[in-house]
Amino acid sequence: MQAVNALDTYPGDLRWIIRHDPSRCTMCGSCVAQCAQNAIEAAMLRCDVTVSEKPWPEPEKRHLARPVIRQKTDLAHLCVGCGFCARVCPNGAIYPERNADQRFPVIGRANGPIRRGGRTNLNTQRTLDAIVVGRISQMTDPALDSERHTFDMRAPLGRVLPSRDLAAELQVRDGRLVKTGHTPPVNWIYPLIFSDMSIGALSTRAWEAVAMAAAYLNEECSLPVRMSSGEGGMPVKLMESDKLRYFIIQIASGHFGWDRIVKALPRMKVDPAGVLIKIGQGAKPGDGGLLPASKVAPHIQAIRGVPKSTLHSPPNHQGLYSIEESVQKMHLSLNAAFGFRVPVAIKCAASATSVSVYNNLLRDPYRICGGFFIDGIQGGTGAANEVSLDHTGHPVVSKLRDCYLAAVGQGLQGQIPLWAGGGVGLTGNAAADAFKMICLGANGVFVGKLLIQLLGCVGNENGRCNNCSTGLCPNGICSQDPRLTARLDVDRGAQAIVDYVLAFDSELRKLMAPIGNSSLPVGRSDALVATDRAVADKLGIAYAC
Repeated sequence: MQAVNALDTYPGDLRWIIRHDPSRCTMCGSCVAQCAQNAIEAAMLRCDVTVSEKPWPEPEKRHLARPVIRQKTDLAHLCVGCGFCARVCPNGAIYPERNADQRFPVIGRANGPIRRGGRTNLNTQRTLDAIVVGRISQMTDPALDSERHTFDMRAPLGRVLPSRDLAAELQVRDGRLVKTGHTPPVNWIYPLIFSDMSIGALSTRAWEAVAMAAAYLNEECSLPVRMSSGEGGMPVKLMESDKLRYFIIQIASGHFGWDRIVKALPRMKVDPAGVLIKIGQGAKPGDGGLLPASKVAPHIQAIRGVPKSTLHSPPNHQGLYSIEESVQKMHLSLNAAFGFRVPVAIKCAASATSVSVYNNLLRDPYRICGGFFIDGIQGGTGAANEVSLDHTGHPVVSKLRDCYLAAVGQGLQGQIPLWAGGGVGLTGNAAADAFKMICLGANGVFVGKLLIQLLGCVGNENGRCNNCSTGLCPNGICSQDPRLTARLDVDRGAQAIVDYVLAFDSELRKLMAPIGNSSLPVGRSDALVATDRAVADKLGIAYAC
């Protein structure tokens, strides 16, 4: 009799249990071959069966060894529930099943803090779901035709001067308006930015698919969507091409990849759409960036100029310990690097101090801050400690509203554009989320996790997959393994993103038309009502029951 140890791990302890039906299995080996986690293996099952092979009943007991598929129980080869085994099985003989009696949150931490990607498992109740569009123009103020009316759907990226300051920089000479002084650069773009996901966090093929979608939307669909490069640099050929105008170059605290960017500056044919200084992100604020060594492939080492090792970005930019220093040093140096032609924005995690940061940026005497990006706790991440994902951060909606009202109280609204993200499109409808955020004060939104879901990501907020940090993404989206990245079809992925953005554009118009707005309804909170009294009181909008 086999000895039993109370500390042994068996499938019932894990988050997912592999269900295998030997009677339907032909042992083709497809499931074992495709499993990115190496969570299953071929094994032999010893069993006794009673059979009768003659025309008359003559039971005979036989001892057989039957081949089966068995789940591994060691923590290094956990099943993440991606379902690829069921996807490739020709007979439906195997599938993962969620285990309600798991105890992995306890036993997993015996080997140290749990690290994973995706989104938080907690905090999935969203404020946006308690808000609806309540002001509909009817007889008193006719609504617009969303199909035939012309809408001005553009948002600023760059410092917008008030009319009194702009007049001092302009003069009329010989009947023409002439700029006599320096005005901050402003790019008017579509109110949707593809958020920063680096080459490294994403596979090269996945990053290429998102970049192709951004270029196609600009050149073929006349939608000036911009894409943030993420920390870690960009391909030199892209920086030297005219497609650079569609990209926002990001610099984070690790400064990875900026050696190549600086060297490429003299050969840039066009300016980038902007520069984004990342102070923090909403999913893991205060942690800095993290790229595990398993994802630092040779081409990532070349782009970032680093050896193969886990790459940590510090939680803050070294030497910048206050908002004033950030404005004076970082903003000024990056503006100067591009000849004061490119707007420079800053990205912070939503927190109790967001309004303080925004107020200081509004008082920037150099007028060089080109945007304030706020990222909420429900944003995604490629690698973070689970405790940070679940318990650190702030929902973005209330902080966005607080920042906008702080600017309104000073008469400075609209001067430094507000961009918000973190859970946008969590329920699948990014247009509705974007419209509500715009009405609460945002000039536009940025999305990240939504894009990789369009590329085929199967991770969700209920613990399925979210294995981005290991480099074993079954779809090849967040992996550098050539065997896995080959599964991603770049062209189909780019087409899926393009189709979604076109639907986003149509749905955004269908929300703007009923309230009678031809341009983005920034700050039009009168168009919204809340079905929750606490939400209505906090955001200062009407309550409807």
